[in-house]
Amino acid sequence: MSRDPLQPSSAAERDRRRLLLAFNLSLGFIGLLLLVFVLQPRLPVGALAVSPRDPAALLGLLTAPLLHGSVAHLAANATALLILGTLAGSVYPRATSRALPLMWLGSGLGAWLLGEDGTRHLGASGVTHGLMFLVVTLGLLRRDRPSIAAGMIVMLFYGGSVLAVLPHGDGISWQSHLGGAVAGVLSGFLFRRLDPMPPRKRYSWEVEEEQREARDHTELEPPPAEHVPVLWQRREDPATGKVLNFPPRPPQPPPE
Repeated sequence: MSRDPLQPSSAAERDRRRLLLAFNLSLGFIGLLLLVFVLQPRLPVGALAVSPRDPAALLGLLTAPLLHGSVAHLAANATALLILGTLAGSVYPRATSRALPLMWLGSGLGAWLLGEDGTRHLGASGVTHGLMFLVVTLGLLRRDRPSIAAGMIVMLFYGGSVLAVLPHGDGISWQSHLGGAVAGVLSGFLFRRLDPMPPRKRYSWEVEEEQREARDHTELEPPPAEHVPVLWQRREDPATGKVLNFPPRPPQPPPE
């Protein structure tokens, strides 16, 4: 039987394909952000950003993550999206695809509910914080090797960004960061079982321990009845049996 060339031949090849797909999708989204940034001078940015508690500006919940205020702002978010998107999409492809809409809307809702009146919030940093908290939450909940490694990588590169969800007065939209982070944690709890757990490596000492326990258990169990040797059998020959007839007892005289 010939193998289908489109089917991966090993777990390592499947992992490489999944990593490449997550990288290409993250890169494609960054290309979309770059295109929107080039077109921003022709767009009504004020109407497409998030305006806190303005019912007429709810469209910004969908469009604000696509907008950026400067090249440095876009470059910072693009780098984070490339790293976090590739990491989350390769380790948790199903959970990430389900969590992205929640993190997208969560970042906008955080700015819409908690932002100051008269301000405008834009940028994809809320989504990046959602991805960061998603990966860390799944690492704490699943605790398998890839999950722990992914969580450690995120904390190594972006551990300091955890403080960006707290209020500070440097013009950064911590409200959208907080909304994305809450959505990321919630998504971690909701979708932690969507991606299958990787097979656990078994060490030789574990196999030997199981074999020894099985052998000891077998020695203590009594053998089946058909395997027990018969030491004595009752003879079924009727000629060996004999019935003895006893005479009846004589009647006893009554007492005087």
